Amino acid sequence: MVKAKAIAFCPAHITGFFKPELTLKKPELIGSTGVGFSIKHGITTSVTIEGSTKTTVNINNTGYKSNNNNVSEFIVKEFLKLTKKCFVVNVTHDTTIPIGHGLGCSGAVALSLSLALNKAFNFKYSKIEVGQIAHNAEIICNTGLGDVLATYYGGFEIRTKCGAPGIGLVKKIHIDNSLMVIIGCLSSIHTKKLIQKSKKASTLGNEMINKFYQTEDNDEFHDMSLKFAQHMNIITPKMNLIINELRQNKIKCGVALFGETIFAIIHKNMAKKVFWIMEKYKCIIIESKIDYIGARIKNHE
Repeated sequence: MVKAKAIAFCPAHITGFFKPELTLKKPELIGSTGVGFSIKHGITTSVTIEGSTKTTVNINNTGYKSNNNNVSEFIVKEFLKLTKKCFVVNVTHDTTIPIGHGLGCSGAVALSLSLALNKAFNFKYSKIEVGQIAHNAEIICNTGLGDVLATYYGGFEIRTKCGAPGIGLVKKIHIDNSLMVIIGCLSSIHTKKLIQKSKKASTLGNEMINKFYQTEDNDEFHDMSLKFAQHMNIITPKMNLIINELRQNKIKCGVALFGETIFAIIHKNMAKKVFWIMEKYKCIIIESKIDYIGARIKNHE
């Protein structure tokens, strides 16, 4: 077989508040409803495949590096099940966002890799079918709930029905195009433990989703996100210092789930002040815009 290559990108995603659905048996039905947004930073995955006498899989990471390739390994195995031939599969994830900080890295890995593998192998699965493979990988590997559905569509979204793409439903919210996102990351939080802990937030999350569906108010989104994080008891003392200082400067902010991460969707004239506050607390700072496109193939050969 001639060597084939494909490259796909998936944006990072922040969830402000959500309601988990963990009781259903099929992974494509499990997930979460909630409200969040995708940004223009994320993960670009390159895949090359070449026929061989023995199947070999190599997974590499550039940029921010992960010590756990469970999701990638799971997805590659799922695609290799679809062929009886042997291949050398080389995967490279280029990550421009810190891992484990509530930015949906595992979902971005899963969806960008699934898109790239489908194109490289020329399997001709629809984008929805590819999205379902990625979603199921996240659920089975216990690394996330709703990021694949959200980043499949991109934008500022309300996930009104949980599940994989093609099952879950999303309503896109349009906000002022001049707004920018500034994100301050302090340290990582283990997602697996918090997914189980999130059951306690079901009632509050559902109330917030229903309320935001009616208002679609960006300021209210920040306030709800903070209230949800307080309810989940995941705001650390250092996060509180940043939140309080931002609020003293009349800057609304929210908390990314799950990570020791604070975000603010603001007008450009407020950016300098937000940067100054976050730099003071030694945050990793990301400046971006909303990504309205969602996961996509970049190019292939």
